[in-house]
Parts: sequence; C-alpha cells; structure tokens
Amino acid sequence: MEKTVITYGTFDMFHIGHLKLLKRLDAMGAKLIVGVSTDEFNDVKGKKTLIPYDQRAAIVEAIDCVDMVIPEHSWDQKLSDVEQYSVDVFAIGDDWSGKFDFLKDYCEVVYLERTKDISTSGLKKSLTRLLSVSSEDLTNAFNVLDILRKELR
Repeated sequence: MEKTVITYGTFDMFHIGHLKLLKRLDAMGAKLIVGVSTDEFNDVKGKKTLIPYDQRAAIVEAIDCVDMVIPEHSWDQKLSDVEQYSVDVFAIGDDWSGKFDFLKDYCEVVYLERTKDISTSGLKKSLTRLLSVSSEDLTNAFNVLDILRKELR
C-alpha cells in the first residue's frame, strides 16, 4: 500500500533541518502533504514570521519531495485534513511529542527527532544578537580585521 504522509510547520527562514525533515517524511510514503501555517494562524500561536505565507508556501512547494502544500489555518483542522486527504501517517518533529496522539485512532502518528543544533528560533536569536551590535563596535571590528589582513600579506 502506498502511504500518504502529512506534516505541518511554519517553515520560516527555511534551513537544512526543514529539508532533512521533508526528505525523511518523503521516504515514509508515496505522497507528502505539507501544511504551512498561515500568517494569521501564526499570530494566533504568538509566532512572528519574517517571510510571508505565500513565499513560505512557494518555497516548500518547490522542494522535489513535496507533493502538495496546503494552508494551515487552525489547530483543529488536522483531523479533517487526515480524513479529507486519506492520510496514513501524521508526522512532525519530536518537540511536539504526545500533542497529536489523538490522531492515532485515524492514522499512524510519528514524532521525528529534530536536526541537532539547528532551529528557526535559534537562527532568529542569532540574528537578534547580531542586529543588537552597535555600529561603532562593528566599525572597530572591521578596522581590526583590516589591520590583520594587511599584516598577513
């Protein structure tokens, strides 16, 4: 039997962890459906995205292993999506472990280990730290690098 797999995510600042997850999910079945959280739903979740929904959905849709992208509008739609798309496997990162066990009556539920040391939250924190560096400190750092570069010649 060829399985249909579904997952959900925001997919903001698409990174290698996202790609590895999608490839692992693709290997679990014949069809991969990805629910991308809309901007409005991210507001409900208290998430601030850098990339608007239509662009995030287009990026995910462009990945070869993804067969279909659907908008994720609410927490409640997962069960109706499982039924509507005849989903065999619901899979998501293990940071959600146990949260979707209610779907086990309708399909297999799998929590996959996340890619170590990479997350959108981590990238956003690094970006915030970088942006908080004063222009004077950046200028001084570039001046030091320029001096070092000249000395190494």
